[in-house]
Amino acid sequence: MERSYSHLLLFLALVSLKSFNLLCSAADPTDGFTPVPLTEANFVLQKPYNVPLNERYSYEDGIHHLWVYATDKPHDPSSNTQPRTEVRITGLDYSSGVWQFEGYGFVPNGTSGVTVAQIHGASHGATTLILRIYDGNMRYYSGDLVATDLYDKWFRLNIIHDVDGGRLTVFIDGEERYSTHDQGPGDLYFKCGVYAAPRNISYYMESRWRDIKIYKK
Repeated sequence: MERSYSHLLLFLALVSLKSFNLLCSAADPTDGFTPVPLTEANFVLQKPYNVPLNERYSYEDGIHHLWVYATDKPHDPSSNTQPRTEVRITGLDYSSGVWQFEGYGFVPNGTSGVTVAQIHGASHGATTLILRIYDGNMRYYSGDLVATDLYDKWFRLNIIHDVDGGRLTVFIDGEERYSTHDQGPGDLYFKCGVYAAPRNISYYMESRWRDIKIYKK
């Protein structure tokens, strides 16, 4: 009986060790990438053209707080696009190679029908990637489901764009959630914040972002 009990304890210990090793060896999305230095100059704000910035954006304790209303004007008087308050990563536009966006996002309950992250630029159309929140779920544009139950919690978002390979991969909290082909090469750059979808949008839209980083290979 003692020998059987000892064997059981040994077996459980080995299983626990194997599980621990698997957890430790799990690849992080940033493995093999080099961080690109960012300064304040790399963060350009886009907001409704007729509203002061402080009425749609704040930055405190390392958190970018962005909000917009469905009735707001576009970011430029000559634009026919939907309302937005977004961080545009500038000075790091790319057209080749492998690039990665990382940021921790937060979307409050009630915000819906809004793009919270995107890659602008493509050989066909205006964007390579749109990630939208609908009723707490993240979707690729308004279609494929990427992640669920994201309201009222911080989530880590990583987007890898292999331009030469024509591939996009999206990670939530370190786990691969979605992969698809891109829209072809172009003048490409990352954005995050709130940008109203063409339809089915909430009146008030908000997201928060912190620890934004850019990586490349």
